[in-house]
Parts: sequence; structure tokens; C-alpha cells
Amino acid sequence: MDVGFANDAVHFVLADGREISAPLEWFPRLRDASDKQRQNWRLIGKGMGVHWPEIDDDIAVSTIIGG
Repeated sequence: MDVGFANDAVHFVLADGREISAPLEWFPRLRDASDKQRQNWRLIGKGMGVHWPEIDDDIAVSTIIGG
């Protein structure tokens, strides 16, 4: 899995090759974070989510898929 950013969206590449994205507006802490803070992430929950320690924010893949 990988995480990237473009324009006003966060993009995820899943282990099965799917790519999903969501607007940064859904995640205000992530939206307001610096590029350096956004790049400091780690997988959590056996790959079921992503955690950004510097801004103390988490996103579960199911949140993106479920809208």
C-alpha cells in the first residue's frame, strides 16, 4: 500500500492494485498539514488503515471505500 497527494485529494494504492482517493476536505487535519507531515505515515491495523503521527490522524481504507 502507498499514500500520495495531488491537488485537493489523498490517494491510496491498495495491496490488490486498486487505487482509491478521497477529497482532503473530508480530513481537516490532513488537509491543513504540511507536506512533510503528510509524508510521515505508517500502516496500521495490519494494513487496514494509515496513521500520521505528527498530526495524530488515522484513515481506515473502509472509510474511503464506504464514502
